[in-house]
Amino acid sequence: MDFSTWPDLLVVDVEGNGTNPPDLDEIAALPVRDGHPGTSTAGAWLTKPNRPVTYHAARVHGLTNELLDGQPGWDEIKDAVHTHLGTAWVAAHHAHVDYRVLSAHLPHWRPTGVIDTLRLARATYPDLPRYNLDALIQHLTPDLSQAPAHRHRATYDTYATAQILIAMAHRYETWDQLVAAAVPPGLPGAPPPAQDPTLW
Repeated sequence: MDFSTWPDLLVVDVEGNGTNPPDLDEIAALPVRDGHPGTSTAGAWLTKPNRPVTYHAARVHGLTNELLDGQPGWDEIKDAVHTHLGTAWVAAHHAHVDYRVLSAHLPHWRPTGVIDTLRLARATYPDLPRYNLDALIQHLTPDLSQAPAHRHRATYDTYATAQILIAMAHRYETWDQLVAAAVPPGLPGAPPPAQDPTLW
């Protein structure tokens, strides 16, 4: 894989407050450039949700109401997040979730395309018993020594997902091949469905 052919791409992750639909607690966006995570230009934001963080959500990511008290509200950071994301491609693990939540909070945002590393992993490693992020970390053993925070924080999960994406990309010869395997139908960047030549 020639990483110099990649368009602008940000690995994204969001953490929510546990309600349905969720309010956002944390957003991270990590560029991948030349086959490496671009930590020097990553974006990361904590935000105080409109509704309190549930006990279950706080147990998962550690973002308690006390920790988020005093952080800016969504209206205070949404323009900065929108500007940072721009029109770049985004990648996420189980990307439908992150794309849906970000689109709900940024109704005028539209990425050029959406890479789903879960979908890509299923295509790349068809015999794995599980495809969650922990299973892929165990299978691929990426170097996470420089990952910030801890598992289930957005900054950590974007770093881990970026390393997993880079590892899987080496199994594909071109960006277009990776896109064909990784973009879910119906999301931005999905290849058009093949036309049946017998129909007219």
